[in-house]
Amino acid sequence: MKTKKTLPVMAVLLIAMVSAVWAGGSKDTAAAGGALPIKMTVRLFDQVPDMNNAYWKAYQEKAGVKLDVTWVPDGDYRTKLNLILTSNDLPEVLVANNSNDLNNPGFITAVQNGAFWDLTDVLGDFSKYPNLKNNVAPDSWRTSRVLGRIYGVPQSVPRVQGAPIVRKDLVDKAGLKMPTTMDELLDVLEAVVKQNPNMIGLASKQDMFINANGGLSAAFDNVRIYKNAEGGIVHPKLAPSFTDFIVWLNKAYKRGLLSKEFAVMKPTQATELFQSGAAVLFINESARWCYPFTQLLKQAGISNAEAQLIPPLEGKSGFYSTAGGTGVVDSMFISKKVPEAKMRQILDYFERTTTQEYYEITTYGFEGVHFNKDANGYRVATPQRDKDMGSSAPWQVLPLTYYPYMKLDSTAAPEAFNIAERKIFDDYGYEQKAITDTFSLLTSAKWVQVWPRYEQTWAANCAKAVVGDITIAEFQTYVDSINNNADVKAAYQEFAKMYQDMGL
Repeated sequence: MKTKKTLPVMAVLLIAMVSAVWAGGSKDTAAAGGALPIKMTVRLFDQVPDMNNAYWKAYQEKAGVKLDVTWVPDGDYRTKLNLILTSNDLPEVLVANNSNDLNNPGFITAVQNGAFWDLTDVLGDFSKYPNLKNNVAPDSWRTSRVLGRIYGVPQSVPRVQGAPIVRKDLVDKAGLKMPTTMDELLDVLEAVVKQNPNMIGLASKQDMFINANGGLSAAFDNVRIYKNAEGGIVHPKLAPSFTDFIVWLNKAYKRGLLSKEFAVMKPTQATELFQSGAAVLFINESARWCYPFTQLLKQAGISNAEAQLIPPLEGKSGFYSTAGGTGVVDSMFISKKVPEAKMRQILDYFERTTTQEYYEITTYGFEGVHFNKDANGYRVATPQRDKDMGSSAPWQVLPLTYYPYMKLDSTAAPEAFNIAERKIFDDYGYEQKAITDTFSLLTSAKWVQVWPRYEQTWAANCAKAVVGDITIAEFQTYVDSINNNADVKAAYQEFAKMYQDMGL
């Protein structure tokens, strides 16, 4: 005999409490027909959320939507994205990362083949979408374009999202100060590893060659435009400054600071290394993880653990290990299979949620359930906040209003900790020392065709150069052979033309 599943009593009470918050007529209705169903595929940086818990029920009720979300772990997202594009089985809303995906050959081809709605004329002068015009990152509607047109609605993030996180307690124990240069970082990591021989010096959540490298390559001037003899703009991965970064990684490897498996390590493995106390420095994670990592390390038995940001590190004179972004992390693309009427309803959902109110809801939850306020008026998260919301899942299903400390503040931390972290971040001068990576705005049809021939072999040769299987000179010769290819040079000319056309 079949039996009906029932929610635990506490869960029912929580849902009732949150629903009561909005019972006074503050719902944002989507349409006369009720809640708007939306199927979307987004990135996940946490556990898969329970869409029937108190937070998600209340959020969807207020926003006037019924979300059917496919959550894909960040480390697997590019693979999943390529599979979706290849199969042409698109969800109604598909998220793509502006840095890693919008120049992805498969994604560009999908755009060219009409996979997504061109929103340029739909949005027009934004008179019907004032929140989308005024509350996103500055200049984001220009910097998030694909092939010169608006296909995606940008999701805002701070221009500088974070910094490498180091075990400050171990730096202090070694009697050292925080490093200020890239070479000093190697000295500090080596000293700590010598005192803790079972630890790895540096772990990265992402592939440091194909994807991001925590801003470290920016210290070698890998963010400014570099042109070849013909005036074409060379891809940053193939510029001399990136070879300088490879040289630095080779030094780190020779000094025993990198795992032998660093080039193939999965994001979950790298994260586990740091939060379990097996790595000194962790890159490619947002700065808000300083507090949670500290608590996880303490739970692992390291009572005096302190995970903290390192300062921007100078490499080449005047250049620091912090790359300034455009203020946009992802864009939300609407499948062309969605009828026009529903496409406009989805845009209306984006419009009404791009506000400070929704930023606070998706960050803190609902008062009385996910947070309370102390005598100073500061929000204090309840255990239910993390249980219902995780670290960042609520941010993934809507555009976000721009907030410069979004990736620095931790909802798990006391407000006093967040205030102190903002001061450290500002005192280090991260924002001032960051140079905006304008190349990330450029695309080239020729590059889309030619780069897949080289990418995997190039990444493999990067790893070989780091571990010493080939010399740096041999690596540079290989890079030169790519740069001298006629098709690659043609792509560089297209980059240069787009750069000029955009007035950059």
